[in-house]
Amino acid sequence: MGSKLVGCVIQAALLGLLSACTSPDKPKQPAAVRFLTYTADPQRQTVALYWQDDAGKPFRSLGRLHSWLTQRGQPLQFAGNGGMYHAGNVPVGLYIENGRELTPLDTSRGVGNFYLRPNGVFYLTRQRLAGVCSTDSFASVQQVRYATQSGPMLVLNGQLHPAFRAGSRNRQIRNGVGVLPDGRVLLVLSREKVTFYELARYFQARGCRNALYLDGFVSRAYLPAQGWRQTDGDFGVMIVVTE
Repeated sequence: MGSKLVGCVIQAALLGLLSACTSPDKPKQPAAVRFLTYTADPQRQTVALYWQDDAGKPFRSLGRLHSWLTQRGQPLQFAGNGGMYHAGNVPVGLYIENGRELTPLDTSRGVGNFYLRPNGVFYLTRQRLAGVCSTDSFASVQQVRYATQSGPMLVLNGQLHPAFRAGSRNRQIRNGVGVLPDGRVLLVLSREKVTFYELARYFQARGCRNALYLDGFVSRAYLPAQGWRQTDGDFGVMIVVTE
């Protein structure tokens, strides 16, 4: 083989390697590094949803909610934003807190991530059982204590949402919630910008048969055990875990 041909082969190989390293379809870091995760056991811990304080004013930030709970002797183990919200921090779609439905289930069609069917609901029952289900199947869930609606579903019955594509260039900070086979709640925030597909695959790889997207670039989390203390934000619903 001539030196010119050898040089071309080497150059092609190097270009192929560079392409593989920079492809948007391949993770830049291991999943454990790319995603902040917290696993909560609703049978042993208190998993709850919050929106407003005693005066009916939205908490809005993780910091304000943290202070409010601390004053009541409820130190936070984890906190993060829940479902999406309208102007005034009003939840989009269903929101149930302590058994009271404060905003109704939204079964209409529209544009945006919330309406990318199938969308769904994360809920906790009075028996402290957690679940994620599609909006269409929520009517069969009984004795709900907490619930927040969002969309799209990331994983439904073990399968990724059909709209997700591995080669998507739509990258954002994203968070979501899923339920593990043993009933524990898996809460995930990406540490870097990811696609819907990558976030959904992470939940699927962890064993979640159902997982729900919560929100995008606005997402924050408070997880002091892992040195992660974001106390800003401007949210509607927030998911909280206390001992």
